[in-house]
Amino acid sequence: MLQFLHIRLCERSFFVTALTVRFLTKRFIGEYASNFESIYNKYLCLEGKQLNLEIYDPCSQLWKAKFSLTSELHWADGFVIVYDISDRSSFAYAKALIYRIRELQSSHCKRAMESAVLLVGNKQDLCHVREVGWEEGQKLALDNRCQFCELSAAEQCLEVEMMFNRIIKDILTNFRLKEKRRPSGSKSMAKLINNVFGKRRKSV
Repeated sequence: MLQFLHIRLCERSFFVTALTVRFLTKRFIGEYASNFESIYNKYLCLEGKQLNLEIYDPCSQLWKAKFSLTSELHWADGFVIVYDISDRSSFAYAKALIYRIRELQSSHCKRAMESAVLLVGNKQDLCHVREVGWEEGQKLALDNRCQFCELSAAEQCLEVEMMFNRIIKDILTNFRLKEKRRPSGSKSMAKLINNVFGKRRKSV
């Protein structure tokens, strides 16, 4: 039986597409910008489960970026938020996205658990022009209950695959916790009957 996972990738330039293509094809596409949103599908086996992974890759053009995230929060089981370690403004944008996700989940969303979120610092191969420290990324992730890693889509194919596997495992863990929290039909009925007759016994 196939299990469907939905991951939304959030970033303001081409790095998301580069990471996605690295994961799907193991190729690095270099400088890339798209005017279109895309949904990619990948079948894989992880932890003994056959999974159908859907990755929503948003339009990379800033002027077309959507910032509400309300519909995406219901669509996605997990988010990968990517910034460029050599571009501080991209880190500020990533921070705003994380705040928005957590804000929506705490105020508007009725989901029992928070979505899995992975913060990724890309372009690790450009450490010599780094503008965002590793400690800053780690702190942002810890403060907002996110996973964190740094990598280079250009040079680290295996690390990109491990990064995607990491967020998928977090999603699967959330699925298992939701199942544990969900009461069985028989237990729910027994609780209902007990509450009804318990109240009647008190009134006698």
